[in-house]
Amino acid sequence: MPLQSDLPVLDDRRYKDIVNELRTRVPRYTPEWTDLNDNDPGMALAQLFAWLADMLLYRLGRVPEQNYIKFLELLGIERQPAAPALAEITFPVLPDSPQSTVIVPMRTQVSAPADDGGSPVIFETDKALVAIRSRLLSVQSDSGFDFRDLSAANQTNSQLPGADGDALAQTSVPTTDQGFLPFGELADAGAALMLGFDSAQPLPEVNLDLAFYLVNQPGEKSSYSCDLPETAFFPPAVLVWEYWVGTYWTALTRAKDDTRSLTRSGHMVLKLPPKGKMQPATLGQVAEPRYWIRVRIASGGYEKPPILFAVVTNTISATQAETRYDEVLGGSDGEPNQKFTLQNAPVLAGTLQLEVDEGDGFKVWKEVSDFYGSGRDSTHYALNRTTGEVSFGDGLHGRIPVGNVNNADNIVARTYRYGGGKRGNAPSGAIKTLASSIPGIDEAAVGNLWAATSGRDEEALEEAKGRARGTLKSKCRAVTSEDFETLAREAANVKRALTMPLAHPDFPGVQVPGVITVVVVPDADENDPAPIPSEGTLRTVCAYLNQRRLLTTEVYVAKPTYKQVSVMVELVANDNADLAEVRDGVEKDLLKYFHPLTGGDTGEGWPFGGDIFYSRVYSRIFTQEGVQRIERLVVTVDGVEAPECRDVEIPEGALLYSTAHDVRPSYEYE
Repeated sequence: MPLQSDLPVLDDRRYKDIVNELRTRVPRYTPEWTDLNDNDPGMALAQLFAWLADMLLYRLGRVPEQNYIKFLELLGIERQPAAPALAEITFPVLPDSPQSTVIVPMRTQVSAPADDGGSPVIFETDKALVAIRSRLLSVQSDSGFDFRDLSAANQTNSQLPGADGDALAQTSVPTTDQGFLPFGELADAGAALMLGFDSAQPLPEVNLDLAFYLVNQPGEKSSYSCDLPETAFFPPAVLVWEYWVGTYWTALTRAKDDTRSLTRSGHMVLKLPPKGKMQPATLGQVAEPRYWIRVRIASGGYEKPPILFAVVTNTISATQAETRYDEVLGGSDGEPNQKFTLQNAPVLAGTLQLEVDEGDGFKVWKEVSDFYGSGRDSTHYALNRTTGEVSFGDGLHGRIPVGNVNNADNIVARTYRYGGGKRGNAPSGAIKTLASSIPGIDEAAVGNLWAATSGRDEEALEEAKGRARGTLKSKCRAVTSEDFETLAREAANVKRALTMPLAHPDFPGVQVPGVITVVVVPDADENDPAPIPSEGTLRTVCAYLNQRRLLTTEVYVAKPTYKQVSVMVELVANDNADLAEVRDGVEKDLLKYFHPLTGGDTGEGWPFGGDIFYSRVYSRIFTQEGVQRIERLVVTVDGVEAPECRDVEIPEGALLYSTAHDVRPSYEYE
């Protein structure tokens, strides 16, 4: 039975209510008290006790909320801390650099301006990068029948936004018409992609890191299969890498392949031969001599030829974070449950290395989520990543750090990284300011080709409460549709999720037994009209669900399908209204109404597959300030105008987004 009727009725009276109630009771109990004005001494006492009662009622009213939070702690539910944004940054080398290679150190800091006007957003490179001076100037395909020069397309697509007036701003998934076919239309055995580097100097003997960005093909569902971890991947084609020695091609060693034989975006690392073995030559459609590397299809073939957007050199991943070293937290006084606070927060998971000197030198202590499994001598500490608070045990559960008389500051954070939040989701081309100069790097050309993704603010308390209900139901096992959605939101930077039973991404419209597709929408900035999860987010959700699904369930994690909607409305404004303000207000409200994260009637995002009801759009516009009446309203979805005064059906699982609306206000003229 529902328990709503059994909930206690809390006293919500406040100071004024209590004072007024006292005034009404005075004539009943003490009729001789006739002066009830504020200057009466008795009323001063009444107001004092009313103030005390107000404070007491307020504290008692917080007890249920405190019990709820304690219950969440008992279940192990905590607010998820802010997550850092991820980006890929390119570090071009100056053409006149005296060195053929430049090492970009790990943790190199590059900043982007903050949208909120605050301090710049700092990104740090995750690894060191060996950047080469030689430039990738020529790209051509050899289909086995002819050569095609793709240099112009690759140069245009790899140009950072803002570098010139014709540069493309890469803020979303590239379209097919922006890409090119690296192996031709057939992509059969023998076809090759040739990469030509400028011939000013021979290529050095280093590991060459090439970033490949692919385009999703028409009709192809952007999804990932959550296979068992041991499932092997067999590429559709066997690729071999070779370099030109002057008269023939010879094998080149491949050290790493994140692209799975150019079936997805990623990095390819090649071990270049000793300096001098590669010889420049003019091959194919390129008239200038180049140092050539090619990737050739040795056997097999692609069901659908890959479409390449760009090949970029000197690019490395970066995280929106800053690193601190040797930060002194303080000294232990031997008391149980000691707490120390780091100077910076939120702290990235797994980055804090804490050392304690108990008289015999600094030793590394281990981070744990809590002390329930810690023994008396367990050198453990707990970290609140959101606040940066470090806690130690009480001597029974977790060791108490021994005070060191020779070192009053014997607790030191050797290193940790901090950062995170939506403010790190910088647009393409914005991450371009080096914190310190690197000799040989062209600082004016540093930047990110793609927008940073995955930045997330700290989880709100109400969101944690909602997640707790789903966690109790799922019991960390994905069985029902709600279980999959709850666990998907827990796994990564996912704001919304939809479970589609019996839906297979490769067979749309066909019910496939045992298959479940989970559509995920990232927690992106509200300025992004159509948030798309990154490949890393999809893989993370896949791995998380794979550990919790039933063995007989085949799970896929997919990107959302969007339908673009625009509204044309002719309206009459009040005579005292400003037409520009009315237009901007209506357009802003419509943009929010059709947003996948903040839209809909509830403000929690447009519902998956939710139809557009003409009457609700009409009433939403009509209630805007300054609108007198609506003369005409037309809804357009994906370029197709819907009949007036008719609802618009949206396919199952699809979401809406909008970038602009045509609002035409005018005054009433007689």
